[in-house]
Amino acid sequence: MKILRLVLLGLAVLALVLAGVALVKKATRPEAPSDSLTATASPHPREQIQNIEAVRRIFENMLKGAPEYADFFARVKAEFPAEYESFLAAVAARSATSGEIGSADLHMAEAVRTLRLSRGASAAKAGQAALERIFELQLAMLKALAAKDPRLCAGYLYGSESGGYLEFAAKNRKLVAEAAIAGIDAIHDGEEKHLERDTPTMAEFDALEQSLRAKGLGSQEIGALLDGTVSNPAISDEKMCNAGQVYLETLATLPQESRLRIYGFTVEVMARS
Repeated sequence: MKILRLVLLGLAVLALVLAGVALVKKATRPEAPSDSLTATASPHPREQIQNIEAVRRIFENMLKGAPEYADFFARVKAEFPAEYESFLAAVAARSATSGEIGSADLHMAEAVRTLRLSRGASAAKAGQAALERIFELQLAMLKALAAKDPRLCAGYLYGSESGGYLEFAAKNRKLVAEAAIAGIDAIHDGEEKHLERDTPTMAEFDALEQSLRAKGLGSQEIGALLDGTVSNPAISDEKMCNAGQVYLETLATLPQESRLRIYGFTVEVMARS
């Protein structure tokens, strides 16, 4: 159905801002497991509390080695304490099963996902500056990924699992943190302003498609971006990565009302996925 246009890209470009998506399923192994994190699969409540407290201490120490993420986690802990505790409980449960604590970059994606699921819908109701900041940083993320590896860029755009992304994040923590904080700012702005926007119209989708064609994108790339179609043969990573960047750059040039409706729609789709 045409009303589902933009859903695919909405799921993709915000996957690590308000989501984390499938990346949180791939625990990495950079730290040695702690004895306190190798509990049985079904601990008693007292043991579970001990596990969470162990995770809390280990995690806070871990952030000393990833100071770029410290402000984000400090804000989540202070402003969204329920989500922070839910995040720690998830880390404890996973660690009790795997015997591994995982990396700071994995935890960043996981915490963003926890916040997105509980509060992300509010970001869709944020004002112009907060919404635009989210998408500006997503464009910066795609450009950084493209410079590193077009395959990573295309994978990020599709929201696919990739341990390579976590390696990228470890070397680009400032950018990852800025994108995550933009999500928090949009949530707060949306909770304060609570702006209601109409769903984008077909005329706006058609205007966007025409603009994409004018910037050199073909039917395959546009179909993948706007309708979620799968091409055969598949679009190359280089072409898909470029198409994602063109898409975000084009969105930024649309008339303000259309742009904000599409931004808000995309964020709301992500928050409910």
